[in-house]
Amino acid sequence: MEKERETLQAWKERVGQELDRVVAFWMEHSQDQEYGGFFTCLGRDGQVYDDLKYVWLQGRQVWMYCYLYRKFERFRHSELLDSAKAGGEFLLRYARVAPPGKKCAFVLTRDGRPVKVQRTIFSECFYTMAMNELWRVTGQAHYQIEAVEMMDQIIHWVREDPSGLGRPQLPGAPASESMAVPMMLLNLVEQLGESDEELAGNYAELGDWCAQRILQHVQRDGQAVLENVSEDGEELPGCLGRHQNPGHALEAGWFLLRHAIRKGDPDLRAHVVDKFLLLPFHSGWDPDHGGLFYFQDVDGLCPTQLEWAMKLWWPHSEAMIAFLMGYSDSGDPALLHLFYQVAEYTFHQFRDPEYGEWFGYLSRDGRVVLTIKGGPFKGCFHVPRCLAMCEEMLGALLSRLARVPAPSAGSLPAVPAHQGAE
Repeated sequence: MEKERETLQAWKERVGQELDRVVAFWMEHSQDQEYGGFFTCLGRDGQVYDDLKYVWLQGRQVWMYCYLYRKFERFRHSELLDSAKAGGEFLLRYARVAPPGKKCAFVLTRDGRPVKVQRTIFSECFYTMAMNELWRVTGQAHYQIEAVEMMDQIIHWVREDPSGLGRPQLPGAPASESMAVPMMLLNLVEQLGESDEELAGNYAELGDWCAQRILQHVQRDGQAVLENVSEDGEELPGCLGRHQNPGHALEAGWFLLRHAIRKGDPDLRAHVVDKFLLLPFHSGWDPDHGGLFYFQDVDGLCPTQLEWAMKLWWPHSEAMIAFLMGYSDSGDPALLHLFYQVAEYTFHQFRDPEYGEWFGYLSRDGRVVLTIKGGPFKGCFHVPRCLAMCEEMLGALLSRLARVPAPSAGSLPAVPAHQGAE
């Protein structure tokens, strides 16, 4: 028990110190004092190499700053909150391409003019997360109104009529569903429903629908999680159908686990651990060099994506959250061991001790391929979210251990099972 406590305490301190360094990097280098919003195209030392602004990353950074402000006493200072509010106001002014329409741009110029639109829901999803979290920390109702109205629009696009996304229905295109869509919606259900019984009730059916859509991606008699399936939950032919993304499956795993914990569904919790944590990890972990492959082909064929064998920052961040959440809920020491395995690899390979933050893109054998700290796809999100959530869960585990009476010889208990991820 004492050795376990010391190891958990050491990791809590290590994670907390790294979170401080990561947040300091973004606070120092990303704020656009002239036009508002954030620079995300940052070099290794934080130098801005492009001033384009990506709406989904703007929303993620606003959400991240507000979450830290709300959850951690040491981040509850005006500089962080003011930065989040400035980012939120930039989104309110410029994110939507043609107000009062809800469709958001994907890319903006530095001063907020639209450059590119994606025919997906993801800019809008992170806009919603940002607005809801701003409402939580400021109490200003207009942010919550924005969040709920955008959420309603996203639901309409996904479940009723996608034509507003501008995506043509081509006769040769398969009717497929990417796991990303129900995943993102489930995350929004959890976000908006947190400590809000009315909204939680309003979105309860949607949350269950999202969970069932994600579970349809377990294919091959339960032996594989596939990234894309048909709309009725069947395997698709060709490369599209065989495509696997281990990190995405692990992220879906902790989304589903959080949903199952909230519902008090032990069978779903066990199923998620087996199919969305252990299965993608064991198939996706590189036996030769360590780390998670970015993409795989379920039949072992060569994936067509050039980066398939690379090791990226975000799958490892999501794996850390997933295994620690799984252990926090179940007390299964195998899950804690996997957390330590992934965390050791991640801290050793991705962390930049000289300039702060993490490298995002490594070769298969762990060499840094791109030295940038941010770009069109990497911003202030996966790394600090991972570190913040892991620090919270490690703290909760330590608090539980402090409440456990000293065991008699030979009866060392595990962390209490099924008490929920804090």
